[in-house]
Amino acid sequence: MTIDTSTPPLLSIDGPVATLRLNRPAQANRIEPADLPVLLQHCERIARDSAIRAVILTGTGKHFSAGYDLTSILQSVEEDPHARHAVNPFGTMVDTLEALPQPVICALNGGVYGGATDLALACDLRLGVPHSKMFMPAARLGLHYYLSGMRRYVSRLGFNTAKRLFLFAEEMDAAQMLSTGFIERIVPAEQLEQAAREAAHAAAAMAPLAVRGMKAALNALAQDKLDPEQFAATETQCLRSADIQEGVTAWQQKRAPVFHSR
Repeated sequence: MTIDTSTPPLLSIDGPVATLRLNRPAQANRIEPADLPVLLQHCERIARDSAIRAVILTGTGKHFSAGYDLTSILQSVEEDPHARHAVNPFGTMVDTLEALPQPVICALNGGVYGGATDLALACDLRLGVPHSKMFMPAARLGLHYYLSGMRRYVSRLGFNTAKRLFLFAEEMDAAQMLSTGFIERIVPAEQLEQAAREAAHAAAAMAPLAVRGMKAALNALAQDKLDPEQFAATETQCLRSADIQEGVTAWQQKRAPVFHSR
């Protein structure tokens, strides 16, 4: 008898690195409606904790994620059939992940499908394995994708690749994912977690004020929503910070800097 060990997404924290783990391997880590508030709570906790400097997102088992439960999307529309605009709650959760102030590394431990492809694109660095593959079945299912997800596809992968994936439902293997920029690197499966940890600790060693400011600015640029006044204020804050003094001093002394986010 097989015991189902599936749970809602898990959060663990090890020093400056938090790990979010999709944990329904028997269902290819499909994301259920009840998982959305859990993921939102995890993201809110991470965002509030200045001691967390980087985040890893991964899945348990041989799949990263089969995406969001499609029947739940239909149910959410049917709950208010007279609403002028239907809201996809999955997209709201992905937007929250994208807005995390810390760099997020996605360790794609296998196939990534449907809405999980957008979850991966919301991350700042994506690592894959040789058996990684992706597929966006929206057009085959009659699903019009949500706006922020389409924006991420275009800003990360480019207009033509986004068209191929959305309108023709093309599947991509790991090599194609690498060539289009869906993943930045392919590593042996047994080395994926270590590679993700190394990337996370590299990000955690950077100056947090500068990293958070530049991530917010880059996301705003991708959305064509950059506020020049806010950008200038953040830039000035970093130029006047103790962190930049520490960074310059450590560079001159040929040692690793110790930043305190101030």
